[in-house]
Amino acid sequence: MASPIVHLRRDDTSVVVSLTDNRLPRILHWGRDLGVLAPEDLDALELSTRPAIGDSPVTYPQPVPVLPQLAEGWLGTPGIAGSRAGRAWAPQFLVTDSVLHDDDPRGAASLTIEAADTVSELSLTIELRLEPSGLLRSRARLRNLGAAYRLDRLELALPVPDRADELLDLTGRWALERVPQRHAFPLGRWERESRGGKPGLDAPTVLLAGEHGFGFRRGEVWGAHLGWSGNQTLAAERTPAGSRLLRGGELLLPDELVLGAGEDFTTPWLFGSWGDGLDELSSRFHRFLRSRASHPATPRPVLVNTWEAVYFDHDLDRLVTLAERSAALGAERFVVDDGWFLGRRDDTTSLGDWIVDPDVWPTGLEPLADRVRELGMEFGLWFEPEMTNLDSELAREHPEWIFDAGHGPGLPSRHQHVLDLGHEDAYTLVRDRISLLVKRLGIAYIKWDHNRFLTDAGHSPGGHPGVRRQTQQVYRMMDELRAAHPGLEIESCASGGGRIDLGVIEHTDRVWDSDCNDPHERIDIQRWTTLLLPPELQGTHIGAEESHTTHRTAPLAFRAATVLWGHLGVELELTAIDDATFEAVRNWVRAHQELRPLLHAGTVVHADTPPETRLDGVVSPDRTAAVYQFAVLHRPAAWPPSRLHLPGLDPARRYRVEELAITDAVPAGQRPPWLDRGGVTLPGAVLAEHGLEAPSLDVDRSVLLKVTTSDAAA
Repeated sequence: MASPIVHLRRDDTSVVVSLTDNRLPRILHWGRDLGVLAPEDLDALELSTRPAIGDSPVTYPQPVPVLPQLAEGWLGTPGIAGSRAGRAWAPQFLVTDSVLHDDDPRGAASLTIEAADTVSELSLTIELRLEPSGLLRSRARLRNLGAAYRLDRLELALPVPDRADELLDLTGRWALERVPQRHAFPLGRWERESRGGKPGLDAPTVLLAGEHGFGFRRGEVWGAHLGWSGNQTLAAERTPAGSRLLRGGELLLPDELVLGAGEDFTTPWLFGSWGDGLDELSSRFHRFLRSRASHPATPRPVLVNTWEAVYFDHDLDRLVTLAERSAALGAERFVVDDGWFLGRRDDTTSLGDWIVDPDVWPTGLEPLADRVRELGMEFGLWFEPEMTNLDSELAREHPEWIFDAGHGPGLPSRHQHVLDLGHEDAYTLVRDRISLLVKRLGIAYIKWDHNRFLTDAGHSPGGHPGVRRQTQQVYRMMDELRAAHPGLEIESCASGGGRIDLGVIEHTDRVWDSDCNDPHERIDIQRWTTLLLPPELQGTHIGAEESHTTHRTAPLAFRAATVLWGHLGVELELTAIDDATFEAVRNWVRAHQELRPLLHAGTVVHADTPPETRLDGVVSPDRTAAVYQFAVLHRPAAWPPSRLHLPGLDPARRYRVEELAITDAVPAGQRPPWLDRGGVTLPGAVLAEHGLEAPSLDVDRSVLLKVTTSDAAA
């Protein structure tokens, strides 16, 4: 049995957990490291946390357990909801055992708590895990010991202090994902639900609570993220008694999870991170992800994707020519997007018929795949395994495999419906067809798309909810394909950035941030996706001069500088651009390949700038080098722009700051004197605090700054 009060410490982070009175774990402190605390200090800390409850513990039930219980007087949303034929709906769990593991070979500190309610015939295991990066993870396993138990909610909570008085989360829509929204932390519950079978284009991603006015470099802030790719809830809850919680769990549909005798359910991981500013909070996610054994270990290959180059207009000669131009560009992977399979001339037909179209490809895709490899590139292919069109051979042969909650297949979206992978025959057919093509064509990379929400996902013949099962089957298929084909990489794409979470990232190798390649929008889409994921896990592509989604035009230098940071791709009709443009794109590809070791291993930083400008960068782990992008997105009332305060550098080192002009340099007349003289050398403290005069850029223009140490640390 662990001590009644446990102190977990990792990377400037302390988590103090109380197990007194056999109650479920209550987190007394989560945040800045408290240093070494003796047992008597922990006892005093626990005592100092108790409120004056008078004669009504129902009114003042704090500190709140990580699973709030109605039976303990919690008047907010119960952490567990369910019943056994109308009974056992208000369980009260008491701790029976606890084990502290502070010597994990991977460097984490963890606490496992066993609890039970013998009257309700339920047992519970809660795991708290503090990673070496300071990231806190929690999950619970509920076991049913009696007759069938219908579970409606199992939602864990993380407390935040009362100085966290402001909330920030993300919303959005197609081609404009990750839009921040901020407001006061109200009394009651601020809830964000995802009901479409995936987190969605409007996903909150990370729900944040912090000190008023917190930014990337200032203000303490705490955040919660649920590592799950299906229906889910994230919520912030504040009670009149003073409790403030961040909460998350699966959103379960009626009878979607009924536990038989001896059966159990384990929640997804609820991730919690804190920091003095959003950069520190996000760095804990990044370091955790980079420490995984499954994290991509090889340089992220620059790819060319055919979608915005040819759309559905496929033929061998055209794509071979495009592949040859891609190789000349320096690309390392060539991906054939939608349009290659049976009857697929537009988006109204053929999803589910994963057979190479003999009319378009009379000799198959092998000649193209072979030529791609001859050119020194990997071959990739687009699939949408979870979907079908009603106008397809699969749907005509197996209409019972289409989700139907009792009113037919429901409304189409992009002319398509959802294929119920809960039918094992449907699952096997899709998996085997994909696997056969991966083997036959030597596919190294799958772009896995998902373009319709699961709004009416009834499993036939009864129409019972099938969303949770669908998510599990998707994870299973991804894992089985990767196991059958070692080295196969998968991208999570869902109409762009509709399925970005730490659940799917355990089964994939990158995500597609957005279908929007317009740099004016992309710069913020990437900035806020980086709150959760490091750059190397984000697909970022150089698109056309006129954006496919917004029809805004932007010069190559702004388009390329904005996407330089991530897993770089090119989505241009390379056979149609002139030689000068082709050479300029090639220079950007080369620059990315040279910078890749820094960009994909360094610390991501963002300056807190006025709303019209952005200053983002990556600093090497040893803080000897950095690259920044300064961009002007709107015309501010005051001019010139505010000084550039370069975040993340070592205050004691001296740095050389100069323009990194891959193609276009900042025009004359917009260059401050320090830039005109080839750069400037200053201590990191001066660059952060005093800053540099900003170039007077036009709107939708940017400049890259290269920063290197000029001497050893002082």
